[in-house]
Amino acid sequence: MTDDIKLPIQMIEIESDFIGQRIDNFLIARLRGVPKSVIYRVLRKGEVRVNKKRIKPEYKLQADDVVRVPPITVSAEPEAISVKLSLVKDLEQHILFEDNDLIVLNKPSGMAVHGGSGLQFGVIEALRALRPQAKHLELVHRLDRDTSGCLMIAKKRSVLTHLHAQLRDKVVEKKYWALVAGDWDNRIRKVTEPLKKNTLQSGERVVKVDAVEGKPSETRFRILQRYQEGTLVEAFPVTGRTHQIRVHTACKGHPIACDDKYGDNTFSNQMNTLGLNRLFLHAFSLSFLHPGTETTMRFEAPLDEQLNLAMRKLTRK
Repeated sequence: MTDDIKLPIQMIEIESDFIGQRIDNFLIARLRGVPKSVIYRVLRKGEVRVNKKRIKPEYKLQADDVVRVPPITVSAEPEAISVKLSLVKDLEQHILFEDNDLIVLNKPSGMAVHGGSGLQFGVIEALRALRPQAKHLELVHRLDRDTSGCLMIAKKRSVLTHLHAQLRDKVVEKKYWALVAGDWDNRIRKVTEPLKKNTLQSGERVVKVDAVEGKPSETRFRILQRYQEGTLVEAFPVTGRTHQIRVHTACKGHPIACDDKYGDNTFSNQMNTLGLNRLFLHAFSLSFLHPGTETTMRFEAPLDEQLNLAMRKLTRK
C-alpha cells in the first residue's frame, strides 16, 4: 500500500484553455486524489491565492492569472493502467471518430464511464492511458455502465464547455434503441412522468416516478419493429435524467430486456434463452455541432454481437 504524497507550494500560470473556469472546478480537476472538502477548506481559509489575493470558490480564472496552491496532501496515484490489458486495448476498436478536439466512442456494455466504487478504471481512465499526450481528456456526458453506444469525450476544456452548452441548449441529439416487453402502444409517443433520484446507503442509485418531488422529464418514442416477444423502440430523451429511458419505459408497462433494476424477470429470462445477457439499451445515434468547424456531425454506433444475435432470433410480426 502506497503512502499519501505531500505536494509543495505550486505556482500555476493559467493557460488560455482555462480562462473562464471557476477556481474550485479548476483545482478539483487538477488535484486528483484530494477530497473536495479539503479543496473548499483551503479556498475558504484564503490559502489559495490568485495574483497574491484571496478569492472565492466561484472566482473565474482570467488570462495571465497566477494561482498559488498551498502545500497539500494527495492520495498516491493508483497503479498505472496498462494499455496491454485487453479491455483497455480493445477500446481502440470502439472509436468511431477522433480528431484534435474530441473522441466519439461506441462504449461497450458492462464498462463504467469512470472508475470508483471498487472499479479500478472506467472508459475515461482507459482513454487517458491510451492517449497520454491528451492532457485534458474529460467525459462530455455519461452512459449507464450496462448501456452501450455513442459517448463523447472532449480533449480540450474549451471543447468541453462548447459541448456542455449544446447539451443545455438541446442542440445535441441522442437516440437510443431499446427492446421492451409487450406490444408498445402506438399512442405512446411521449412520456413526461417526473423522476426523483434516490441514492441508497450502498451508493446504488434508484429512480422513481414522483409527481410531487420528481424533476420534469421527457422522452419521445417511435416504434422501429414489432416482434412476437416484444417491441424494438427508438427513444429520444429530451431531458437527461438518471435512468430516464429505463424508468419511462417501465412505468408504461414495457420494461427493457434484461434490466436488473427496473425490468421484468419473466421477459428477461425469455431473452436469456435467446442468448441476451445484457441490458438491451444502446445509444444508437448522436448528432452535434463540431466545436471547431461548427459543422453538424452525426454518428451511428453499430450494435454489438450479442444484441444483433438476439434480434436475429426474434420473430417479426
